[in-house]
Amino acid sequence: MTRPESAGHDYDVVISGASLAGSAAAILLARRGVRVALLERRSDPEAYKVLCTHSITANAYPVLEELGLIPALEKAGAVRNHARWYTRWGWIEPRAAPTGPELPYGYNIRRSTLDPLIRSHAAETPGVDLLLGHQVTGLVQEAGHTVGVRVSTPDGEREIRARLVVGADGKDSDVAKSAGVPARQYENTRFGYLAHFRNLPLPGGVAHAWFLEPHMAYAFPNDDGVTVLAVLPDKKRLPAFREDLEGSFLEFVRALPEGPPIDSAERITKLIGTVNYPLHSRKPTAPGVALIGDAALTGDPLWGVGCGWALQSAQWLADAVASAATGRGDLDKSLAAYARIHQRRLRGHQQLAADFAKARPFNPGERLMFSAAARDESMARHMYLFASRLIGPLRFLNPVAVAKASIVNLKHRGEAVPPAPLSHTRS
Repeated sequence: MTRPESAGHDYDVVISGASLAGSAAAILLARRGVRVALLERRSDPEAYKVLCTHSITANAYPVLEELGLIPALEKAGAVRNHARWYTRWGWIEPRAAPTGPELPYGYNIRRSTLDPLIRSHAAETPGVDLLLGHQVTGLVQEAGHTVGVRVSTPDGEREIRARLVVGADGKDSDVAKSAGVPARQYENTRFGYLAHFRNLPLPGGVAHAWFLEPHMAYAFPNDDGVTVLAVLPDKKRLPAFREDLEGSFLEFVRALPEGPPIDSAERITKLIGTVNYPLHSRKPTAPGVALIGDAALTGDPLWGVGCGWALQSAQWLADAVASAATGRGDLDKSLAAYARIHQRRLRGHQQLAADFAKARPFNPGERLMFSAAARDESMARHMYLFASRLIGPLRFLNPVAVAKASIVNLKHRGEAVPPAPLSHTRS
């Protein structure tokens, strides 16, 4: 059904939230001829998201390339994010095949660098009006369709009408709530704290992650010589952290196998984190409304996928709705196309993440694939493609890969396989 025309449009699209997803969507839509109002509740153009893994997975590299941001990221010192992962079978260390191309990569870059960079890029894009200090307070609706937003601005209340309203306003999206889009929540039985450090060298300068079954940790080298170090323990450890946050954080890191030299590093931020961060999913559309980034889906932060999915969802939306947003197509059908690709590309990943968020040891399938990846270079590359979200769960667990993992492990059947760790440090 084609939505009814309103009394007139101030813009083709209004986007609430000028962070990563919103700014990317504004740029991509404007380049396709769409008139965009990009609203940001904060007045500071240098504002940025604090609680983040500060990592863009390789699946989003094509979006960064289309946005034209690769040279600016390289100039800003973004670190290409190759990685290695610790397991009870040893390290999984993905490397390019001797005769193959370089492994795909994304970037680690702090949001204090990234957010102002992409926001200014959006502001300079013809067709985008960046409106700082504009907080969406409600939606304007006609005949069951959203046709604009009500906004609180430094100059008072105003109404902005558009064919499409985009919620890029995070996991607690006001746009989603005003549109009546419910969120499905999945419990996360881990909690997390992170901080930024200088002088925290990592072997090879690559990202590290520790799978300690059930605890987790990671260290990501970032721009300007800063490393983001995070711990994500089972909530059974929460009382100790509440009693002594800094001491518990340091104790956890010191006990990491081949962990970074935390005691000689300089911490340059406070410890920040959350004790309750459930995963949630929303239907990414409603009549006249689209949701991108965390507004549509919030994954488990331990996987570092949020930035990559924010960029991808912005691109999927722009590809699907640009023509209809300018009045040259059926907007409802275009939104349905966006919803299909969003759910097809991300639902499987989210289901696996929600299951792993139960803070359990590896299940049999994970034991098969992780142990093989620690023992075989081609399986390590296969694991890397999945961790980078370049392949989905079905390709990761395809029959050929499962058979190869089984053969690899049969060759090592004489090796002692350690049990799942019962604890990392004291309970």
